[in-house]
Amino acid sequence: MKIYNNLSDFKKLNNAIVTIGTFDGVHFGHQKIIKQLVAKAKANHGESVILTFFPHPRLIIDPENQDLKMINTINEKAKVLEHLGVDHLIITPFTRDFSNQLPEDYIKNTLVDNIGTKHIIIGYDHRFGKDRSGNLADLKNAGQHFGFTVEEIMEQDIHDVAVSSTKIRQALLEGDVSLANDYLGYPFSIFGRVIKGDKIGRTIGFPTANIFVEETYKLIPGDGIYAVTVEMNMEANSTLELPKGSQKTSTFKGMAYIGQRPTINGMTRNIEVNIFDFNQEIYGQDIKMNFLKFLRHDVKFTGLEALTLQLQKDKVATLNYFDSVSN
Repeated sequence: MKIYNNLSDFKKLNNAIVTIGTFDGVHFGHQKIIKQLVAKAKANHGESVILTFFPHPRLIIDPENQDLKMINTINEKAKVLEHLGVDHLIITPFTRDFSNQLPEDYIKNTLVDNIGTKHIIIGYDHRFGKDRSGNLADLKNAGQHFGFTVEEIMEQDIHDVAVSSTKIRQALLEGDVSLANDYLGYPFSIFGRVIKGDKIGRTIGFPTANIFVEETYKLIPGDGIYAVTVEMNMEANSTLELPKGSQKTSTFKGMAYIGQRPTINGMTRNIEVNIFDFNQEIYGQDIKMNFLKFLRHDVKFTGLEALTLQLQKDKVATLNYFDSVSN
């Protein structure tokens, strides 16, 4: 899949089969549309194109409301779309000027002149252009003039997509990663860099890697303990000792913690992971953490001894989970 960070970087195609959207999460509902797009492109000897926007249009149109968090970072989204077989991904910077285009200018400049659209798959309620005044009827009328066809995604499909996106975000905020993963069709993940912490975990037998997530718009699940897997590119991290027989990317089991560490009166929200059977220094390394199961909510204990006893139980629960899914 070829990725373009601006429309001006894209070379107009002869037979572009296009769909448009933010596709946050690229969940089952989105995947249905995207598979339809890819199949249509292959059947018509064309190339599939997804036009998406960054940042999310809502953050630009309503700048006072910055509460919206994304299920995927833009890079995570791109990886899922590539896996689905999309040929081209155009990531358009969404600005006030872009949103203020007249609908007819948007159609001609973006869809026709820039992309070369011959067929577009779009939702029945898709709106575009200044004040969101453009609609499906405008696209169909323009298609007759410019020579592209329009395929409508029916209301029920759009409703399923909207509800699923909302449900995924809500489930993650509540810690219900199992439900979120059911909707996504793959494990929700966090990608970040390992930074130095205060090393309290080492003193109680549970050393943790503290994760820094650069993208402030990335949704972080609710506070608590989770069963996770951790992926590391061992070859890229030259300081690491590769496990025997390991591939380029090695996967480890572990349990993650999200919260403010109330037992030690923590002041900031942390993302930490205790990686099982792993004792190498990984400061500065990039890791991916896949959330598989919520184990318990964050609790303030009477002291480090009580916390340690609970963490021992949490590890047993985590290992029992992995045993249950492997059988």
